[in-house]
Amino acid sequence: MRLEGKTVVMTAAGAGIGRASALAMAREGATVYAADIDAGALDSLAAEHAGIRPVTLDVTDAAAIGAFAAETPTPDVLFNCAGWVHDGTLLEATDADWDRSFAVNIRGMARMTEAFLPGMIGAGGGSIINMASVVSSITGAASRCAYGATKGAVMGLTKSIATDYIRDRIRCNAICPGTVLTPSLQDRMAARGDYDAAYQAMLDRQPLREMTHPEDIAPMVVYLASDESRVTTGQFFVVDGGWTI
Repeated sequence: MRLEGKTVVMTAAGAGIGRASALAMAREGATVYAADIDAGALDSLAAEHAGIRPVTLDVTDAAAIGAFAAETPTPDVLFNCAGWVHDGTLLEATDADWDRSFAVNIRGMARMTEAFLPGMIGAGGGSIINMASVVSSITGAASRCAYGATKGAVMGLTKSIATDYIRDRIRCNAICPGTVLTPSLQDRMAARGDYDAAYQAMLDRQPLREMTHPEDIAPMVVYLASDESRVTTGQFFVVDGGWTI
């Protein structure tokens, strides 16, 4: 019960890292306002634990974010997990691809923080957790140009929030996963036409020779949400199976 009595607001709770993290925090005693664009996924998530409060939300909709914040208790923890992966090089990324990458991966994160930060400051502080990636300013990956650029921006946003609001007892940290076997990744591998070959290519770049799963990232989320990390801010936590050693 490391999060007993805490209120968590999070995005992208319906699948993958978000889902595993929502359940992990609920099991540690938190009440989790779990937002996602997929209402069906939220229904099944809420059925797994009584501490989950499902909220259908599109993080690119500023008005919806404002309404969500207005009707939700001030959180102790804000976990910005929503993201979108564009598969392509610089020469393959269209204006629409760039616009969507920034709208979901960075502007949605900033808007969520803008909406909940004043209340957190007024309540005496809290923890903000941003989902970044090792594909950012840490390393590059093939066909991840727009994605890597936006995740680098997430890291800059994280440092900025940590710096500007430390006196308000707001902590802000980012998690940088490597390759994680999420439903989104599985869909992208299937889209390449040969799932088995795509899976093997992903596996071959893992020094541990095993895939990272969403449940491997969730403990880091719990740690950053808990009081155990109360003096930790402005940091990037790499959980990548040794990819970037």
